[in-house]
Amino acid sequence: MLGRLVAYLDSIKARDPAPRSRWEILLYPGVLAVGLHRVAHWLFQGELYFLARFVNHLSRFLTGIDIHPGAQIGRNLFIDHGFSVIGETSEIGDNVTIYQNVTLGGTNPANGIAGKRHPTICDGVIIGSGANVLGPITVEKNSRIGANAVVTRDVPEGATMTGIPARPTLVAAEQYQRDFVPYGTICSERFDPQTQQLEMLKCEVEQLRNRLAQLIQERDGQQRGGAHPGPTERERA
Repeated sequence: MLGRLVAYLDSIKARDPAPRSRWEILLYPGVLAVGLHRVAHWLFQGELYFLARFVNHLSRFLTGIDIHPGAQIGRNLFIDHGFSVIGETSEIGDNVTIYQNVTLGGTNPANGIAGKRHPTICDGVIIGSGANVLGPITVEKNSRIGANAVVTRDVPEGATMTGIPARPTLVAAEQYQRDFVPYGTICSERFDPQTQQLEMLKCEVEQLRNRLAQLIQERDGQQRGGAHPGPTERERA
């Protein structure tokens, strides 16, 4: 038990440059929230739903983090700062990092898998602050969800998603090969949603220009093909 706790604290220290010691990490609200969730989930599995909810509400009061007792959480989950919500049917793998104000929310179960309303987050995923991952979708291994992104579709392995709705963004190879990228995405203008929107508009304008040029060529070709030569001198005679 002590060895697992030390390994958990070390995994957080490897992802957060702020703490100076393991003792400091023990004061993190995310660590307390995950610990209390282990208790609440054990009670939930034993069908002691009232007690599970009581522990859940106690955890939310103390930490500002709301993890439903039914959520399944793997090893080394790091919730930085807090104020996040994790729904009942959420499934979180190992070594996942979640920053503040993240919602793993549900959708109408009639629109998805029966009984499954919340996302599945696979190993090594990083979810940036303010992001919303909604519905019974799967975020594959080592993916990154940028800040304030809204994800409503499955995310392929290793993808970086930004924007509303979230779309995949190319990441330079030297950045992708790094062991851990704090805060979900590289701090660059290339990953700013407004910049992305401008680039998309430029692409659309260019496509419209090409289409207009094509239509003009087709019209000119039809006019040349439909023109009839005037009568010759012999015909006029």
